[in-house]
Amino acid sequence: QVQLVESGGGLVQAGGSLRLSCAASGRTFSRDAMGWFRQAPGKEREFVAAISWSGGSTYYADSVKGRFTISRDNAKKTVYLQMNSLKPEDTAVYYCAVSTVVVAPHEDWEYDYWGQGTQVTVSS
Repeated sequence: QVQLVESGGGLVQAGGSLRLSCAASGRTFSRDAMGWFRQAPGKEREFVAAISWSGGSTYYADSVKGRFTISRDNAKKTVYLQMNSLKPEDTAVYYCAVSTVVVAPHEDWEYDYWGQGTQVTVSS
């Protein structure tokens, strides 16, 4: 059974940093693309970042480009999201996901497995 478990969320002041982690189990993820999405209250889930299976290619939403960095450690089956210069509008539940088919997935329907999410709250 595939499981994705996010951690690292919390409350931080604007301008601060957080590092999210997503530990995967239940399959070999070394050939899968992985990504992060977020959903703020009353809004649709949106793409944040994605990383290719090798880690050689990364993709970001314009709203986080230059502030967030996605990375992965295939030996640990873990994907990370380093979030710097956080803003109140970054407040959301953050989800990690795995795509077993699409090389550069940006849409939620391109992902096959999802974590339960971790709350990130940025105070002004």
